[in-house]
Amino acid sequence: MQIGDAVFMFFATLLVWIMTPGIALFYGGMVRSKNVLSTAMYSYMPMAIVSILWVLVGYSISFSTGGNAFVGNLDWAGLKGVSFDPNPDYSATIPHNLFMLFQMTFAVLTVAIISGGIAERMRFSAFVIFTIVWSVVAYAPVAHWVWGVGGWLRELGALDFAGGNVVHISSGVTGLVLAIMLGKRRDGSESTPHNLPLTFLGATLIWFGWYGFNVGSALTINDVAMVVFVNTAVAAGAGIIGWLAVEYFINKKPTMLGALSGAISGLVAITPACGFVTPAAAIVIGLIGGAVCFWGVFSLKKKLGYDDALDAFGLHGIGGTWGGIATGLFATTKVNSAGADGLFYGDFSLLWKQLAAILATYIFIAVITYVTAKVIDFFVPIRVNEDEESLGLDITLHGEKAYHENF
Repeated sequence: MQIGDAVFMFFATLLVWIMTPGIALFYGGMVRSKNVLSTAMYSYMPMAIVSILWVLVGYSISFSTGGNAFVGNLDWAGLKGVSFDPNPDYSATIPHNLFMLFQMTFAVLTVAIISGGIAERMRFSAFVIFTIVWSVVAYAPVAHWVWGVGGWLRELGALDFAGGNVVHISSGVTGLVLAIMLGKRRDGSESTPHNLPLTFLGATLIWFGWYGFNVGSALTINDVAMVVFVNTAVAAGAGIIGWLAVEYFINKKPTMLGALSGAISGLVAITPACGFVTPAAAIVIGLIGGAVCFWGVFSLKKKLGYDDALDAFGLHGIGGTWGGIATGLFATTKVNSAGADGLFYGDFSLLWKQLAAILATYIFIAVITYVTAKVIDFFVPIRVNEDEESLGLDITLHGEKAYHENF
């Protein structure tokens, strides 16, 4: 074990942890004031629920080495055998339980992102049950596919450095399916952000934490980690430019919400590719990421008519999909010898592996999400009633208000 790597990963884990409260603020500022606490709760509760499930069974299902190509076993349930001693199958230089904690923050964040698709209309009790089931039967298997020893996408050779499939496509597709199943909000088309400074603060925390998210995925301080650091920074900036350029071309006004959304778009897009591409490629990936996510949020959503309230799919699903494809185009072993060469470096095979991974994730996550929500709805209605929605979920579901005006 190397103390430098352990300290680095300890800090990276804390950085990823702060992203989930950041999501709560980012989403909370974008809804109507009567739903800000409810929206924040949907992001905050996974920190309690998923953390406990991760220790009990989630980590073992995701990363245990005695499973099969599709799912791990329960050898490490309750963290049996997961100690301070490193596990060389994942990292020989940091404690095994630190690696477990780092991965736990990813599992928590993924569920928090989902809440963007269902804001202002999903019943809290139903979301709690959904979180328990989905994190075990959906997230954990996909994490095993991509990162676990023997996982079939890992063995196939598909690349996902920091969670394009595992975190962003999984959460985005889930948010989309739930949004369609729940139906549109009442007066949803008239909903406007009630507190953009709150959203600005949340986005800043998310961007700050993303350095731990991406750079920490290197699991060590080396040349690849530093390339990841650079790629993450420039892709976020390029995402802002890409989004605002399209926004200005169409609406003639660059908005603060657009800049924040562009940053998230660029960060999502670079996530799967960050440890495999050059900084120049990262800029291109971020630029296109900002542009295609703008299209997803303002064109695709309108054309298909679904109400992805806070654009979980528009930012994370579409951004993650582009990032996975871009990895198949721009990856090069000159950056990371453990990776592969993409199409632009003479090898077409990586691109089809990326497409296979994306398609498999879409299908699996969509089916699991639909079945899980249908079963829950049979016992607990997943959508609030009209009166609850009209009055706001803060007061009707949680008995509190974010703001107490004096008139």
